[in-house]
Amino acid sequence: MTSKTLTFHSCRFFALSVFVLFGCCMTARADVRMPLIFGDHMVLQQGAKLAIWGWASPGEKVTVTFDGQTDNTVGGADGKWRVDLSPVGFSDKGQVLTVKGANTLTFQDVLVGDVWVASGQSNMEFGINGKPQYAADVDKSDDPLLRLFFVPRTTSLKPLDDMLPSPLSYEGESPASVAAANLPIDPYRAKWVLCTPEALRKINGQGFGTVAYLFARDVRTHTGHPLGMIQSAWGGTRAEAWTSVSGLEKDPPFTHYVEARKNEGDGFDALEATYPQRMIDYYAALARWNEDVGKPWDKAKDDWRKAQAAGQELGTPEPQPTSPQPSSVHPPDGDTNTPGNLFNAMISPLMPLAIKGVIWYQGEFNSGYDSGREYETLFPRMISDWREKWGRGDFPFIFVQLPNYGPVDTVPSSEDNGWRWVREGQLKALALPQTAMASAIDIGDPTLLHPPDKLDVALRLSLAARRLAYGKKIVASGPIYDRMKVEGDRIRVDFTNCGSGLVLGVSPYQADGKAPTTPTELTGFGIAGADGVFVWAKAVIEGDSVVVSSDKVAAPVAVRYDFEDSPQGNLYNREGLPASPFRTDGWDDRDR
Repeated sequence: MTSKTLTFHSCRFFALSVFVLFGCCMTARADVRMPLIFGDHMVLQQGAKLAIWGWASPGEKVTVTFDGQTDNTVGGADGKWRVDLSPVGFSDKGQVLTVKGANTLTFQDVLVGDVWVASGQSNMEFGINGKPQYAADVDKSDDPLLRLFFVPRTTSLKPLDDMLPSPLSYEGESPASVAAANLPIDPYRAKWVLCTPEALRKINGQGFGTVAYLFARDVRTHTGHPLGMIQSAWGGTRAEAWTSVSGLEKDPPFTHYVEARKNEGDGFDALEATYPQRMIDYYAALARWNEDVGKPWDKAKDDWRKAQAAGQELGTPEPQPTSPQPSSVHPPDGDTNTPGNLFNAMISPLMPLAIKGVIWYQGEFNSGYDSGREYETLFPRMISDWREKWGRGDFPFIFVQLPNYGPVDTVPSSEDNGWRWVREGQLKALALPQTAMASAIDIGDPTLLHPPDKLDVALRLSLAARRLAYGKKIVASGPIYDRMKVEGDRIRVDFTNCGSGLVLGVSPYQADGKAPTTPTELTGFGIAGADGVFVWAKAVIEGDSVVVSSDKVAAPVAVRYDFEDSPQGNLYNREGLPASPFRTDGWDDRDR
């Protein structure tokens, strides 16, 4: 079969899949069928009820066998079936999962370990080929007990029972260009693969997600057990797109997303009738846009950021972008960020697979002022929505607090920006049970939206997982603001997660090989009186407290720490973990 035939078949299969999965032309099938998340080399979650599900003819008997257990069920009126096997323990010996109906499906080399989902936007998706410093890590990545699964980047109008394979052999390539280049069908998409250097490099064209892999590797190192890592991430995406429509409907503040969605494009009825072909046309248009517009813009943006950083260092006026960011082509179901669309296509198909937990790196695209302020309620709603839909209780949900990025403020909180509000929303999400946060506030790069230090992000996520999900009694977080007390002309700020003590620290990441400078005084603290005008403050560590003051503020009422886009604070615990940005006030900066 030629590459051209394979590519055409892939597109036709995609179109048919859309109709089948939407239920537009659902017919009973004689054969037992399973979702793509099941396959050879998969990992099943130890210690949890194992949901095994699929489709069969209505009333057809289905028998599932695994690890000495056998259970039976029948296909429902809608053709769906499910069994829940009893929990099993860790097993690094490949076993066979058998599903028998009118036909028999066998999945070989199935391990029992921990299954983690890595989701979010580009800093989670960022492939391990993107930075040369990880080449040696890839070379040494062979690990038969680590299995990888890449969820194709697709959108859907409605929640799907199974993921859609991309209509293309490679993301960003049109069917015609794939055929012309004689490219093979990507063998790593929507299937379980063993972790090898080849797989790490080739998945998604840019490689498997760097943070996801390095996190999985570190967890494997400490547990010694098999691990399955599922990557379901897409750059430039918003939290409301990763939240179900029914989840958004539960909270009145988010009904505006639901209403906007109903009016997207020509409306749902028109979209469903023409969706398959329009989706194929969209991918072809996107490939042309990426080549003609997207790549040149990305280069121009990087050049501007570098010039901006150079201007700051020299004290010269900062250059302005030469043109506004161009709009990309939109999918026929509205937009990649249409509320609910990514949940429908990239999260819903994973449910109700038993998992250990989720790691999440997102928020950059919710960083406008209003959406940044909204993040403190939207993000917890998304977490709760996933847990409700998954039906697995409050599984561990561990997220990255956004890194430092953008211009360095000359006065505290001087910019009307959104990144600080997103970080505050992430901090507040810790109020949810079974959550943990890995702050990246000190390991970003003011000039790069995709900072190169993914290793420390992954290690901090792993620390949080080892404490939250595995019960290790370790220090897994930097200092977190607890309370404040005004003491005359100064304010005492108390912290939790102080570890073995508060210290002045330095980032583990140093750009361009620069040697770290040993700090001599605490930085990053601002203080304000009742007028709400913040000035840089003197800050001194006293035990598990920091005492903050300024001779410019005689009657202080509020403190902020690292509450800017690119803060320069240096408060750590002795374990080397940075303090999270915080504020003690509740002011809306636009009203002051």
